[in-house]
Amino acid sequence: MNAKASGVPAITFEMHPSERRLPEDVRANLLKSPGFGQVFTEHMITLRWSEKLGWHDGKLEPYGPLTLDPSAAVLHYAQEIFEGLKAYRQESGPIVAFRPYANAARFRRSAVRMAMPELPDEAFVQAIELLVTQDRDWVPANADQSLYLRPLMIATTPALGVSKPADSYLFTLIASPSSGIFSGGVRPVRVWLAEGFSRAAPGGTGEAKTGGNYAASFAGQRQALDHGCDQVVWLDAVSHRWVEEMGGMNLCFVYGSGKDARLMTPALTGTLLPGITRDSLLTLAPDLGIPASEGAISLDQWQAGCESGEITEVFACGTAAAITPVGEVRSSHGGWTIGDGQPGPVTMRLREQLLGIQFGRVPDPHGWIHKIL
Repeated sequence: MNAKASGVPAITFEMHPSERRLPEDVRANLLKSPGFGQVFTEHMITLRWSEKLGWHDGKLEPYGPLTLDPSAAVLHYAQEIFEGLKAYRQESGPIVAFRPYANAARFRRSAVRMAMPELPDEAFVQAIELLVTQDRDWVPANADQSLYLRPLMIATTPALGVSKPADSYLFTLIASPSSGIFSGGVRPVRVWLAEGFSRAAPGGTGEAKTGGNYAASFAGQRQALDHGCDQVVWLDAVSHRWVEEMGGMNLCFVYGSGKDARLMTPALTGTLLPGITRDSLLTLAPDLGIPASEGAISLDQWQAGCESGEITEVFACGTAAAITPVGEVRSSHGGWTIGDGQPGPVTMRLREQLLGIQFGRVPDPHGWIHKIL
């Protein structure tokens, strides 16, 4: 890896591959139906940072437990960030990643918000290339399966006290073959309105991909499950009126149908995660003749739009589940169905186009595919 033009030394990784590999038949059996985030490959990447040395001690090594001091800052003050992206085995043979530099940039933005060191984009992508290359046999060949990549960074300083951010950090990259986050293929999900909880507030950490945001969502998600729903929908923290996102995914609303269909997704206000899939769809939709915009929609407007037929489809989008249709909304004071409750044509067309680019079934006009092997 070349040093950056600014003179910052290149980050290097030592290679320490495992001497013990799973037999091919055992790995093949695991890849038949890996679920999501339950099976992990045989290696990981680690890289450390300190105020004195900067980024150092990069390694590719066997997957295994991390050792932390009980007083490590991440355990007490949640100074942590992560990312999520995928590698795909395309139908023509290559193994690729989808927009890894976009994830690298978001990882840096999350680091800035959480007062953590920024990992250079080149090192982020190099880590992905090294791990995927080493564990290439774990990239599924089955249709619409992929290798989910989870980069993370945690504060490791062994000291209690909140006078300043930690002064040492550990970056780690792990990988997990994935069948998708929702089981049962492309099926509409039922969502619950979290009117009594807030995920993020203005000025908070909502736009950073940090674990605390997800921990704050679990009570609302449990309430959703208790009411027979798959996921929770978050409203703004100030008025609990404006729709923000679904669980850890962005929401998109389809108005009209046929040649008159248009797409709208809630604008980024600092409390929503700026999804890579969301950003991709804002580009892909116009490619397909579907106008796309960022805007705002209230809870009342959502219900009224579905009842009048103005809103014809709603779907959630994110790396883990790609595009997932929303069929029904429930709340403590009632609910409603979106369209006929089934996946709509715009939703499925966008899903087919996105997955088509990722798996190499259709051309990639925007240069989003990053070839690894």
